[in-house]
Amino acid sequence: MKAIVKDVMSVQPVSVSENAPFKEIAAKLREFRVSWFPVLDDSGKVTGVVSEADLLAKEAVEDRHGVRGTIAGLVHHAERSKAGGITAADLMTSPAVTTAPDDTVEHAARLMYARKVRRLPVVDAAGRLVGIVSRGDVLAVFDRTDDEIRMEIVRQVIPDCPKPSWYSVIVRNGVVTLEGTPETVSIGRDIVSRARHVHGVVAVRDRLSYPVSPDAGRRGPYF
Repeated sequence: MKAIVKDVMSVQPVSVSENAPFKEIAAKLREFRVSWFPVLDDSGKVTGVVSEADLLAKEAVEDRHGVRGTIAGLVHHAERSKAGGITAADLMTSPAVTTAPDDTVEHAARLMYARKVRRLPVVDAAGRLVGIVSRGDVLAVFDRTDDEIRMEIVRQVIPDCPKPSWYSVIVRNGVVTLEGTPETVSIGRDIVSRARHVHGVVAVRDRLSYPVSPDAGRRGPYF
């Protein structure tokens, strides 16, 4: 039901080792047209990420003649350290923000949004790199057609509920409208919740006619 990271990630990630020199990193960034690389130790574990911004610190902060200028005096000590770095281990930002193959795409999206990053290294239980997931990969779950979404709800969500013929499912532009009469409030709410987590669903409009009961609650759109 829920999309997970391993379903959408790139499985041949490009990385650099901790001892990769400055010029090699710069060349690979240009070659692969990306803004950063995961940095790996000798065992393949992700120890950080090195980005264009990390490399730019050398030009922006370090004076060619060894004299620090006004900008250098204003930047944080860590940035000054990066300016003098010559390997990925010197330049990288650590620890890296990572996700796991079995994390939900929703979790990865929240991480990207909260940490303001465009891509995440995907690591296994031992911390080794197994993939890369990007904003584009996350948004790919919304590429499904309305018919594909409807058929999954009709075939996999509704049949698990009592009296499946009581329900109507309409999908337009990824927005699902559910109609019908569940036997109990909890059954209705379970249908709505499970439909919300079908790949490609943008929102669910709850139009179910709930039976009158103390826990019926108010009807309305479910997002």
